Amino acid sequence: MADDGALTPFPGFKRGRIDDEIVNPELYASEEIHDVYTRLRREDPLHWTQPEGFRPFWSVTKQADILEIERQHPIFINSARTYLSPIAGEEWIKSMTGDTHLFRTLVDLDDPIHMKLRALTQGWFMPPNLRKLEERIAGLAKEHVDHMQSLGSECDFVKEVALWYPLRVINSILGIPRSDEKFIMKMTQEIFGPGDPDVAAESSNVSEDGASMTSDQGVDLLQTAQELFAYFGAITADRRANPKDDLASIIANGKIDGAPIGEREAMSYYIIVATAGHDTTSSTASGGLLQLMRQPDQLMKLKNDLSLLPNAVEEMIRWVTPVKHFMRTATKDYDLRGKTIRKGDGLALFYWSGNRDEEVFDQPFEFRVDRDVKKQVAFGHGVHLCLGMHLARMEIRALFAELLPRLKSIELAGEPKNTRANFVSGLKSLPVRFEFT
Repeated sequence: MADDGALTPFPGFKRGRIDDEIVNPELYASEEIHDVYTRLRREDPLHWTQPEGFRPFWSVTKQADILEIERQHPIFINSARTYLSPIAGEEWIKSMTGDTHLFRTLVDLDDPIHMKLRALTQGWFMPPNLRKLEERIAGLAKEHVDHMQSLGSECDFVKEVALWYPLRVINSILGIPRSDEKFIMKMTQEIFGPGDPDVAAESSNVSEDGASMTSDQGVDLLQTAQELFAYFGAITADRRANPKDDLASIIANGKIDGAPIGEREAMSYYIIVATAGHDTTSSTASGGLLQLMRQPDQLMKLKNDLSLLPNAVEEMIRWVTPVKHFMRTATKDYDLRGKTIRKGDGLALFYWSGNRDEEVFDQPFEFRVDRDVKKQVAFGHGVHLCLGMHLARMEIRALFAELLPRLKSIELAGEPKNTRANFVSGLKSLPVRFEFT
């Protein structure tokens, strides 16, 4: 069995035990989680972690170890455990589906089925095809910056721009009409932010029937899944009868080994594209703008030299790292850092920690638009490298390429707020005061 690996309590933390703090969503909302990551990288970078209410796991906090585990995908699999969830939540999902997953998305599956499903749409997300979408994406970026300008001198950048812009990009690619975008937004917030009371309130606000979340988040999540399955089931039926030049048609008519993909796999495919495909990009755009406001010298450097924009976007991605972790499970014993990971052990790959690794990045807690960020791990690595990473970069570049030349000034107009979540998180509010040229 894995070693105890106990560390002394962290003074001043709410519960004290580092094992509890690394899963504590409150710390992710305040970004105090970096105190935990930094200490683990220094004292115990491969830490056997036993939080109250969770199955134990190894906390992997160094970038080199994250990359090594990602490269060994036959040994460290996704399907047994995809993200950190309390035991009660895992048991509830198992009672509903018979396994550990509510959905069967690309991130929940292993090869060979993972790679066969991925191959169905991979061409859509590669640069040669995305170049065909540049004009459409630039147009959507302009539309949203125009909207921001129309609001006068103040707005909440998250709620007015960052949430809706990438949603409309991905909906456009999928072929989802704008009349359905509030539904997709509501579903995304319920999947990624059910533990955050403000996100739950926002979700109910955009709900067409006005329903709010119940106290039982598990029941709500099941209802969300059922609504999404019903919605995308109708999309599938339509695209099979009337195929179009959109991503939904590719999924609806996709085949593996000559047979149509399963209903659960198809529905999950839509869901991962439609939800994760925009939520993470919105977090990066808003988090990047926040850092530019906090560091006016970096903002001016970028405004004065937009050739730095591709690199600045990469630094934004490193800085925000919207997906904080993914889980892997060992299929055999494996030695790492002088410790033995046993068959069946879970591992949490903390990407946010890997992107602050002092051995990889000079002064990792400094935000630099001209930093060489080739080694950031926000998109993962290996066979599960993010399918939409090129699209995300293109969207963020297009937004800032439109926004920065038009801005005369921008500053905070209130306190930014982060979502309370330890899996996928980012800003939920960014009040700004601005002047356009």
